[in-house]
Amino acid sequence: MSALRDLNTIPGSERKNESCSKGVITKPFAGNATVNHEECQKKISVSLGAPSTNGEEVVNAVEVANTEVEYIDSENLNDVEDVDLSLKTLLAGLDSKDWVLLCEALNTVRRLSIFHKETMLEKLGDVIPLVVRSLKNPRSAVCKTAIMTSADIFNAYNDSIVDSLDPLLLQLLLKSSQDKRFVCEAAERALVAMTTWVSPTLLLPMLQPYLKHKNPRIRAKASMCFCRSVPRLGVEGTKAYGIDKLIQVAASQLSDQLPESREAARSLLLELQTVYEKFQNLSPTAVSEEVQPEVDSWENFCQSKLSPLSAQAVLRVTNISREGLVVGSS
Repeated sequence: MSALRDLNTIPGSERKNESCSKGVITKPFAGNATVNHEECQKKISVSLGAPSTNGEEVVNAVEVANTEVEYIDSENLNDVEDVDLSLKTLLAGLDSKDWVLLCEALNTVRRLSIFHKETMLEKLGDVIPLVVRSLKNPRSAVCKTAIMTSADIFNAYNDSIVDSLDPLLLQLLLKSSQDKRFVCEAAERALVAMTTWVSPTLLLPMLQPYLKHKNPRIRAKASMCFCRSVPRLGVEGTKAYGIDKLIQVAASQLSDQLPESREAARSLLLELQTVYEKFQNLSPTAVSEEVQPEVDSWENFCQSKLSPLSAQAVLRVTNISREGLVVGSS
């Protein structure tokens, strides 16, 4: 393990060799011009038990010294060998400065969440802040492993983590908005897991502030999450949450800077229109007079809840889409 620490002294330009397509980050050793060559040979020999009598043997030792961090899908994770020992050493591992040990600890969190959900629950309050810190780690291998850990936590604990969700949400929105593709894609998958496993009634209020974030890419990712979460409310849930609130949110996103936000808003408006029309189709015996809609048409509803300009924009979206469906079915 000391050899791994020595490798961290190499300049970033020489050691950044990341393979995204295979899900493996490789950290090769390259000689530092300021480090004595014989000293390098000595360190490798001690760590690996390999002789360093000539250049060829040193090269072979260097190849063995390569450190790989494999990104393991959740369904391929195995259970931990010793639950008590894993729990005892977990927080220390998550607090480690050694990035390889840190990745191992994050994978242990994943394994415990999958195979020992109840046992892990009592430590979750201490674990999540350390996972959030790993999400901020500049090393991509640590960051991506933390993202995968977040997805498994959502899957395992659902609404139980809602009190600790906001820091995770912010970091995942940030990571899904960055340029490094393999990190971005992992963060997007984690956000999908979040909208799948966390109740929309709890999640939607947490997402709303990010719809107004100063960073347009974060707004776009938040809009997409919001759009995915609303249909999970169902007809009655949408009614209870307030369709008027939701239509106002969607209308505000129609004029956003990025096309992803605008497309999410259009999809949400079509969903809300469908739900609203289901309200109208409920039989009089199924709905009491107190909850009967005061307005009948979607157009009147939009005009009663939105400013004239916003209502016009919403109706343009929903009418064009509806006309397209009619033409396509004719």
